[in-house]
Amino acid sequence: MIKLGVNIDHIATIRQARKECFPSVVSAALVCQKAGADGITIHLREDRRHIQDEDVYNIRDVLQIKLNLEMSTSKDIVEIALDAKPDSVCLVPEKREELTTEGGLDVKNNQQELSEIILKLKNSAITVSVFVEPDIAQIQSSYEIGADAVELHTGKYANLFKNSTNNFDVLQEELSRIYNASTFAVKKGLILNAGHGLDYDNCLPICKIPDMSEFNIGFAIIARAVFEGLENAVKNMKELINR
Repeated sequence: MIKLGVNIDHIATIRQARKECFPSVVSAALVCQKAGADGITIHLREDRRHIQDEDVYNIRDVLQIKLNLEMSTSKDIVEIALDAKPDSVCLVPEKREELTTEGGLDVKNNQQELSEIILKLKNSAITVSVFVEPDIAQIQSSYEIGADAVELHTGKYANLFKNSTNNFDVLQEELSRIYNASTFAVKKGLILNAGHGLDYDNCLPICKIPDMSEFNIGFAIIARAVFEGLENAVKNMKELINR
């Protein structure tokens, strides 16, 4: 059974568009929990464009399923993570001008900094994942710095899937890259997760990867929730990935 982590950042995006107190991210988290989500993912960005500091604590206080905090390595964000103590964190790269996280973390060239942060988080009983490209060298570096898990960036795959009739061979190459990276990660004893751009149409090939532990999916679920409600959108995704 592949676990489903629902990213609710875009509930906060709607709220912050008018600087209102609604829609409530806490209520959204509880709806997802009721619908069978295995976890809630939130990204506390340095620019605070959607999730706010207090959201982390408020969700942490009420949630009975896993809370996964996506975060950069910024000192103030690390301090919040150490204080709030989510069940897990996923270290991600971050650029102010991006619409969403673009590409994986360069673990290979930042091992010293990342290993120190990971040690602090693990000493606080927080499971640590790193968001990386499906690249053997990056996964090897993730293992070397003590990460518990890798979350493979599936954004390139998702983009190729949209035009699969014109890019079939390239799509298959990217799928092979994801499969090979997944196999390597599992052999290294890392928990295998995946996310970014996964939706109701493109997730099935990724579901077939052996030992896949968890998907973190946000935008596709929130977008579908506009028309059929958040609870149904979560239930449908959960059923889809575990057919």
